Amino acid sequence: MQTGRIATRVLGSGPPIVLTHGTPTSSHLWRHLAPTLAETHTVHLWDLPTYGDSEGENPTIAQHAATLAELVDRWGLERPTLIGHDIGGATILRAHLLHGTPAARIALLDAAVLAPWVTPVAQHMQRYEQAYRTMPVHVFGEIVAAHLRTASVKPTEDVYLDHFAGEAGRDRYLDHVHGFCEDDTEPVVAKLAEIEVPVRVLWGAEDQWLSADTGRELAEAIPGAEFTAVPGAGHFLPEDAPGELAALLRDWLNDWLSD
Repeated sequence: MQTGRIATRVLGSGPPIVLTHGTPTSSHLWRHLAPTLAETHTVHLWDLPTYGDSEGENPTIAQHAATLAELVDRWGLERPTLIGHDIGGATILRAHLLHGTPAARIALLDAAVLAPWVTPVAQHMQRYEQAYRTMPVHVFGEIVAAHLRTASVKPTEDVYLDHFAGEAGRDRYLDHVHGFCEDDTEPVVAKLAEIEVPVRVLWGAEDQWLSADTGRELAEAIPGAEFTAVPGAGHFLPEDAPGELAALLRDWLNDWLSD
């Protein structure tokens, strides 16, 4: 289990949903979606270790998945719906497929699962990590802001930049990047065909980090998975199209409840 405090929050009542954000965001990503889902479900939100208000160390997908598996067990959830964005998608799949975390349904949003998912910017930071760690913080902040502007159609970078301010924020961001490793998703990809629960793959049609073609390929690798590309949305789908995303997920979940 991850050492350090993990920030969590629960909304609503009904069948359980667990929302898992990706990088470089936090559970704040779900602020538009969670209240809608909470009208009919119990929604569990959490911040990945070292993200948002969570503490911890070793921020890798492998560690995130182990933490999620323990959280679901501690919460006593028998068959929650697991919804994950970006590396949060890989996290929920790894928890389900490698740790045996139960799931009634799975939704993957612009999920970082199929290689290559480490962006060229992140690859450059990994290659020259020491140079970035000694870079003046105002210069580093401009680089991060420019990168975040490519993640969404709507301006959203300011929502997350505060977490990466100053020397501590710069190091936190680079700790996250240091932890990106496609070895963590290889065993997940190898087991995609073993998924037996309904899966919905939702993608921003204008995603500049992971193309919609990647989403289609991911859906094709999972038995019976449905794929939908959302027009006018980028990688940060919950930021760019919260209303449409909420409607798609609500209809999907309600169809399940009425079965």
